[in-house]
Amino acid sequence: MKTRNYYAMAVFGMIVLGAGLLWGPVLLADNPGDVNMQLNKLNYILRAVRDNYVEDPDAAKLLEGAIEGMLRELDPHSVYIPAEQQAKITEQFRGDFEGIGIQFTIQNDWLTVISPIPGTPADRLGIRAGDKITHIDGLSAYGISNEEVFEKLRGEKGTSVRVTIDRPSIEVPLEFEIVRDKIPIFSVGASFMLPDKETGYVRITQFTARTTEEVVAALDSLQGAGMKRLMLDLRGNPGGYLDQAWRVADLFMPRKDMLLVYTKGRTPRSNSEFRSTGMGVKYDMPLVVLINHGSASASEIVAGAIQDHDRGMVVGQVSFGKGLVQTPYPMPDGSVVRITTARYYTPTGRLIQRPYDKGIAEYVMEGRDEEDPNALEIAERDTTPREKFTTDGGRVVFGGGGITPDSTIAPRKTNALTAQLFSKRMYFEYASDFVVKHPERPEDFATFSRDFQVTDEMLSEFRALCEEKKIEVDDARWEQDLYFTKSQIRSEIAGLQFNDRDSYILIRLQDDDQVQGALGLFDAAKEIASSATKAPKTGRQ
Repeated sequence: MKTRNYYAMAVFGMIVLGAGLLWGPVLLADNPGDVNMQLNKLNYILRAVRDNYVEDPDAAKLLEGAIEGMLRELDPHSVYIPAEQQAKITEQFRGDFEGIGIQFTIQNDWLTVISPIPGTPADRLGIRAGDKITHIDGLSAYGISNEEVFEKLRGEKGTSVRVTIDRPSIEVPLEFEIVRDKIPIFSVGASFMLPDKETGYVRITQFTARTTEEVVAALDSLQGAGMKRLMLDLRGNPGGYLDQAWRVADLFMPRKDMLLVYTKGRTPRSNSEFRSTGMGVKYDMPLVVLINHGSASASEIVAGAIQDHDRGMVVGQVSFGKGLVQTPYPMPDGSVVRITTARYYTPTGRLIQRPYDKGIAEYVMEGRDEEDPNALEIAERDTTPREKFTTDGGRVVFGGGGITPDSTIAPRKTNALTAQLFSKRMYFEYASDFVVKHPERPEDFATFSRDFQVTDEMLSEFRALCEEKKIEVDDARWEQDLYFTKSQIRSEIAGLQFNDRDSYILIRLQDDDQVQGALGLFDAAKEIASSATKAPKTGRQ
């Protein structure tokens, strides 16, 4: 235990040294005595706890707590990230990992495939949605945890793992020897043509190192399929890399040298501008962008640039409102301190950051609050006026509090019963059983999408399954969300039958109020784009 405490004191020494390197000029310019006093106080308290606390403390954890507490005094997005967590974040935003290539869930204690990732070893070997992996390298996988799945199935490229699979439609277990490979983590979660055969749909789930190239590939493919207009879905996208945000926005700008986003901080190195290259000429078509309360940071940069330049129509709900830029400062042990070093502004000069003076908890909860359906009208007549700006075409837009959509469309809410059924993946479980018992479904997706419906008999079977699993189902909540139950069962069956996530998502979009409402706004989006003059007139009003 003494060794760990000595290690903690060494870490403390590095932190103090690091603080001196980072803040040295500031300490000299301000009052170094006050800061040194606080550092001495921290050192004194740490020694007092180490030597006198009733139990032997973990001094390293105490110091990490002190770091986290210090950063909480700054803003909600300046954070300390431990080494293990940072490794996962790096992998996620790098855009790949090494493994076999499946999306999975733990269903009734069994490792169950949701879908194989296209083009990966699992996909090439024919592993299907609904497969249960019963053994890994000869050992039972019953009761396996998410962490154990990662440990056992991920591994260095070129190494192999044996899995035994129970496929409901086949009596004999299947054995697969899977050679691990690099597995892409896609930031484009879906891209396909909608049933009208002219609307392309692209959903970006996050902004990683590969987002722009993924979006370009998706747009080129959709143009080849006859896309005449585009729906860009940024709902629930928490953000990511700033450079990828401006590059994606650049894809839709018709001219060179259009300001897309700029940053301003306390030091000159934090100030920067990002401008268009003119490549957006290639994708010059009516554009609708979907946002909601979960659209943050990089998502808001894209939506803000498109709105300020009147390039398309922003539809949905007010976005989260994160206008701060973080710079990572790596530590020797692999942990990272992310410190807010600048604010970013949309082309008109809007800072969309929401106030956070009420504390982090209130800040997060306010970002999820439901707004009035007439969000734009409310912003215009708000008794606490938000700063106004004008777009290229002379429309009024607002700073602070996120991106206010041009047209507000709220999603239908679901109740607590539906949330419970969804979290327990009851829809998936029922669908997995259904596709085995009813092989007579339509074989092509277009026919399935048009003709396959959830019957009353299927609903009765599903409710019986829920009650068998000891889930209390009351009539009022069951009837209230019956539309969602039907839609979810249809989509899960589609995903299993056609063995891909696109089929699942396409069915879900048929019952998505925001998507269906947005489909009727392309003429308005085209009119907004045509109203913008060639010479930008953006600015504060």
